[in-house]
Amino acid sequence: MPSTLLQLSGITKCFGEVRALRGVSFDLQAGEVHALLGENGAGKSTLIKIITGAHLPDGGSITLNGNLLGPLNPAFARTLGIACIYQQPALFKDLTVAENIGLRLEARGAFKKVDWVGQRKQAETLLQLIGADIHPDEEVKELSMPEQQMVEIACALGAKARIIIMDEPTASLTRKEQELLFKVVRKLRTDGMGIIYISHRLEEIFALSDRVTVLRDGESVGTVRAGAVGEKGLIQRMVGRELAASSIQKNFTPGAIVLELRNLTCKENGTKNVSLEVRAGEVVGMAGMVGAGRTELAQILFGLATPGGGTILVNGKPTEIKSPSDAVKCGIAYVPEDRRRHGVMLEMAIQSNISMASHGRLFPGGWLHEGRENEEALRSIRELGIKTSGPLALANTLSGGNQQKVALGRWLATKPRVLILDEPTQGVDVGAKLEIHKIIRELAASGMAILMISSDLPEVIAVSDRIAVMRLGELVAMLPADATQQEIMAAALGQSVL
Repeated sequence: MPSTLLQLSGITKCFGEVRALRGVSFDLQAGEVHALLGENGAGKSTLIKIITGAHLPDGGSITLNGNLLGPLNPAFARTLGIACIYQQPALFKDLTVAENIGLRLEARGAFKKVDWVGQRKQAETLLQLIGADIHPDEEVKELSMPEQQMVEIACALGAKARIIIMDEPTASLTRKEQELLFKVVRKLRTDGMGIIYISHRLEEIFALSDRVTVLRDGESVGTVRAGAVGEKGLIQRMVGRELAASSIQKNFTPGAIVLELRNLTCKENGTKNVSLEVRAGEVVGMAGMVGAGRTELAQILFGLATPGGGTILVNGKPTEIKSPSDAVKCGIAYVPEDRRRHGVMLEMAIQSNISMASHGRLFPGGWLHEGRENEEALRSIRELGIKTSGPLALANTLSGGNQQKVALGRWLATKPRVLILDEPTQGVDVGAKLEIHKIIRELAASGMAILMISSDLPEVIAVSDRIAVMRLGELVAMLPADATQQEIMAAALGQSVL
């Protein structure tokens, strides 16, 4: 029988008046992948921070290998064999792989000489253990995201970790990169480690995990064997109700052409002769493999890359867009893929985030008018359904889905005619995803022209009126809204669509 590595019993945690965890119990066995599911704000992050020592619980107990633990801190948790690998690896980008691993694992002193040969050999051995084909002398900034994650896993192995927590590890990976990570996770499980795996992608949960624990509103609503309940059953446990994609209403009546591209080309980013129309009231979904050129096209339209040829027309008029300010003046808004780096300023208030792109309209003459800013924020909170204590709350207090709504609110405040959304629901839970889908359709119904980039094919089919497919920087197909996932993938892979 497998032994219990970790046992949490009746864990509670409050932040002021907010009760983040309400008597949560969770256990992890040796040689298992235990998935932790829940909507944003369900308490997953708080629970993980308690396991890693970043937060102290207000109540409950933690047992490791049968021993009751006292107060934890991050350094103590690491010595106990607990490691966490986040979506964005915490590595020094300008150092080599060997140097990064050495910094994590070697005891340091003021006059201690670095054993460069030993450091390199150590890195080589650890990387070989997980089957990672990475050179120890390579600088981290030259590595892909999954390769950086492999380095993090190598660090965990070197630190003799028995428990590895993976928090949304595949959010920015291609399918091939995901398979590499899955292979390593399965090897770690075979070697007797316990893996706590957090992901919003339910297909990954079924592919990898042995058991699944679902959190909702800070409480555990049960632990089940993976596969004992289907996707629908897990979603019902996560949100406390059934979600139906069919509730997304698409009442598209073609309006005038708002955005038109004619043979748009950019040698700098690989865009080749793209011709496309987006009409008022229409959502054009843009599908394609990672690296197909979808984001690169969006960057041209928002003035972040300069086209070498072709024409952009807004409301029938040829337009030259050399900067984001040019794009905003033309009525184009762009909500980027990485909301934490480019979407919201986490340490700023919601109202400051929302007003950021529309200072010229809100503050004519350059004088700050807090009343107007507050008014605009309240409108966005109301219309987008942002769950918050108020406009002055910091963005970092919000769940991922609500941060995404704040990023959207910022650009809606510019009163755009064209809205470009890049992966609008990446990393948000199923409930927030459906809310964002409804908002997109409501914006289209109001007459906005929307270009939506997404790697989630069910999302593309559910939300779009037409589907543009890109491959290697070219627009290779324009499909109807009722296209199948197989037809979209065939076009994305360069195969004929029957």
